[in-house]
Amino acid sequence: MLREWTRGEYVISTDPRRLDVALVHAFLARAYWSVGLPRDVFERALAHSLVFGLYGPAGQVGFARIVTDHATFAYLADVFVLEAFRGRGLGKWLVEVTVTLPELQGLRRWLLATADAHELYRRFGFTDAAPGRLMEIVDLDVYTRAR
Repeated sequence: MLREWTRGEYVISTDPRRLDVALVHAFLARAYWSVGLPRDVFERALAHSLVFGLYGPAGQVGFARIVTDHATFAYLADVFVLEAFRGRGLGKWLVEVTVTLPELQGLRRWLLATADAHELYRRFGFTDAAPGRLMEIVDLDVYTRAR
C-alpha cells in the first residue's frame, strides 16, 4: 500500500515511482557504506525493498529503505538526508516513519548498520547488538573490485 506523510513543506512517500533514482544512486555510490554501488545492483535492491523518499519543494532530499519478511524481521538500510537539508529534523522524521509503519509493528527483530548515527537510532529503540549473538558475512570491496 502506498502511503504519504506531510510535515510542513516536506513529504515522505512510499511510492517507488516518485524516487529520483539517479540522485539516490549517486549518493549511495559515494556513501561510506556502499562505495561504488553499481546501478544495476541498486535497482535490484530497490525492486525488493519498501522505499521511503523524502521530498521538499525542489525535489528529493532524502531516502531510506526496508528489507523485510513482513512477519518477523526488518532491516533498515540506506538512510540519508542530503547535506543541505540536515539539521532540520528530517532524518529523525524519516526514521520515525520507517520504524512506526503500521504493517511492520510486532516484528521480533529490526536491524541496521551504522558507523556514525548510533544516537539517532537509539531514540527509536535500537540498541547495540549483543556480543556473540549476531554473525555476518561481509565483503566491503564487492562493488569496487573489477566485475
